[in-house]
Amino acid sequence: MRLMPGKRVLIPFLVSVFSLILTNAYSAPCYGTRLPGKNKVDMGLQNYTILKRYEKDGQGNFKSTQNFLLLSYGVFDWLSIDLKGGEGDINEHPTGMSKIAYDASFAGGYGFRVKFFDEKKIKAVFGFQHISVHPYSTPQEGSKHKAVLDDWQVSLLGSYSFKLCTPYLGTRWSRVDYIHWTDGERNRVNSDSGKSIGLITGIDIPLNKQIWLNAEGQFFDSSAFALSINYSF
Repeated sequence: MRLMPGKRVLIPFLVSVFSLILTNAYSAPCYGTRLPGKNKVDMGLQNYTILKRYEKDGQGNFKSTQNFLLLSYGVFDWLSIDLKGGEGDINEHPTGMSKIAYDASFAGGYGFRVKFFDEKKIKAVFGFQHISVHPYSTPQEGSKHKAVLDDWQVSLLGSYSFKLCTPYLGTRWSRVDYIHWTDGERNRVNSDSGKSIGLITGIDIPLNKQIWLNAEGQFFDSSAFALSINYSF
């Protein structure tokens, strides 16, 4: 196994830093193992749909559909900074109560990926991603409801490149917080801590040297999928 130069020290440092962050914080698409080259930019259009994620202590569940413009910048060949902006909604179903539907408004995210193994057709990537969704407030049953979805994850992915596609498989630790205001009174509900470890499976399909499609599914911690079309400048 050949580690990329300089990352024998960097990887443990990054894992330690973000372990500290996530003990106080809280899934998001993993992007896959294709990173832009040094000083290169990748752009894309992405749809990310959370089909169901359960809340802590059986308090309910929620769904969300998000659409983003993606931007990834290669700091080095092995380090990418990932940014995204767009819109997202939230549909939350508290146990024993009516569903609350929030129409789509601003959503954004950030993260990074580190390629720590690259040998012929095999790659391995460590990543951190965060998404925050801020839909419109909504009136229901005489009260004003406002919500924010905070979505965090760290992931570890491995891929193998074939001629026509690059499938990847991995795992992640994730948490999603549903922050909810009812007539100004704030409440934070965490996702189910018993379902924090998930399985990631995805595929990159090149259309030519610069354009590729990405499809990704997420299981166990949540039921979610992401689809994107991407362009490498």
